[in-house]
Amino acid sequence: MKLVYVFDAYCGWSHGFSASLREVVARHPELAVEVVSGGLFTGGRRVPIREFGHVQGANAQIAEQTGARFGEPYRELIADGSFVMDSEAAARGVAALRRMAPERAAELATDLQTAFYVDGLSLSDPATYRKIAAAAGLDAEAVVTAFEAPESRAEAAADFRRSAEVGVTGFPTLLAVDGERVVPLAHGRATADEIDRRLASLS
Repeated sequence: MKLVYVFDAYCGWSHGFSASLREVVARHPELAVEVVSGGLFTGGRRVPIREFGHVQGANAQIAEQTGARFGEPYRELIADGSFVMDSEAAARGVAALRRMAPERAAELATDLQTAFYVDGLSLSDPATYRKIAAAAGLDAEAVVTAFEAPESRAEAAADFRRSAEVGVTGFPTLLAVDGERVVPLAHGRATADEIDRRLASLS
């Protein structure tokens, strides 16, 4: 059995789930974790953030219900209103980081969300991946090269297809996958203890 975590780096509820994900991964080193990017802001949804008027209210709700922190640089970024969230670029970044350290994919996914939601960094900017990689002890230049390579676009597209294949309709979603059996463990939000209880019921 393995865990499949389907998220979008520009999804606030995925950011809110980061602490639970890290705790589950720490508690279950025996379980491999596949991290899959969803395509929340692609195509016609790649527009200035001011067009999503609910963002600040949603963030307040996420913070209240999950304890997630939203940093001042991020708040300044969204207050300006012109920033465009591009999930394809973020998925390319996930693919680049994942390629360098596949066994740390869940940790790196949460680092990516911290870069945006706390530090206010664009997930379309190669410099963001240089910073994340360096902090994680990875080869920063290799990560940036991977982010900019054509293969990362193919991997992003493959992730979007994978998300659809496992039936995910919203982010974040954590699944337990055992052969053909796919069992949802969390959707939107859940504590590590709640996820543990669901995992225990599978054995």
